[in-house]
Amino acid sequence: MNDQHPSVKSGKLGILLLSLGTPDAPTYGAVRRYLAEFLSDPRVIETPKPIWLPILYGPILTFRPAKSAKAYAKIWDYERGESPLRTHSRDQAEKLQQMFGDAAQVEWAFRYGQPSTRHGLEALRAKGCDRILAFALYPQYSATTTATAYDKVFEILGEMRWQPAVRTVPAYVDHPAFAAELAGSVSASLAALDWQPEKILASYHSIPKSYWDKGDPYPCQCFKTSRLLREHLSKSEDELLTSFQSRVGPTEWVSPYTDKTVEKLAKDGLKRLAVLAPAFSSDCLETLEEINMELRETFLENGGTHFHYIPCLNATEGGMRVIDAVARNEMQGWL
Repeated sequence: MNDQHPSVKSGKLGILLLSLGTPDAPTYGAVRRYLAEFLSDPRVIETPKPIWLPILYGPILTFRPAKSAKAYAKIWDYERGESPLRTHSRDQAEKLQQMFGDAAQVEWAFRYGQPSTRHGLEALRAKGCDRILAFALYPQYSATTTATAYDKVFEILGEMRWQPAVRTVPAYVDHPAFAAELAGSVSASLAALDWQPEKILASYHSIPKSYWDKGDPYPCQCFKTSRLLREHLSKSEDELLTSFQSRVGPTEWVSPYTDKTVEKLAKDGLKRLAVLAPAFSSDCLETLEEINMELRETFLENGGTHFHYIPCLNATEGGMRVIDAVARNEMQGWL
């Protein structure tokens, strides 16, 4: 044994919870930095870079940051100085650490923004984790979310001299805990109302239809999520609808579109509507501003009278039971 060999901690298990990311502030500069990283990812925008980058660094990063910064300002937690997604992500990691105790070390990171994926991996490695579970918190798989999260993990591992063994968590829409806890959260949220919705709308973040045509399974897994949710809630297809939000630009996205669906429902006489966002593990800009503010306004302006947003699972007891159950399932043989 060489006594001069550098001391390196080892023998620990690690879990890295991965979410999309958030700007550091609701300002033009911070949002521009965030969007530049996000929209230059070839997993997100598949247009060839020689064509896309002049557009991105031209009109898009000139005008879109101001609009997005105003949207972030509406949901920003100024007391904590951070976005809700950062708060929920930290809470999820801290609670999962409590659930695992000494059995595993837990860190959290973002694909875009801070804390970075590199920071999370290096923190776990420094704690002696030589086996790490990378857990992208997306119930449904998409190349634009799950795949790029793991791309980044392996890109960073490629620069490490002593790599840990790594497992990645697949889509967990089929895990029984997910649909059960999602249904439980819907029931609990509606039970707190003094009125009941005529319909429930499950709104998922959309992707360009061309990505689906090329084989991305995400829309199929979204429709499956709605089907499983209907089964748990004993709802029909007419009572629990599916739609897709957050489309941008002139290209065709996976439909039906959430804003058009809600507008038509209201104009057709629907008065009471509840909406949830089952593709998001944590509330963020797309749920708190796009759904609970913009979509609410669309519904009420077109004749609706009662609108209720059902929060994401976040770091609730039910949400943590899902994360814990999925993590333990994927760590079999390690724990």
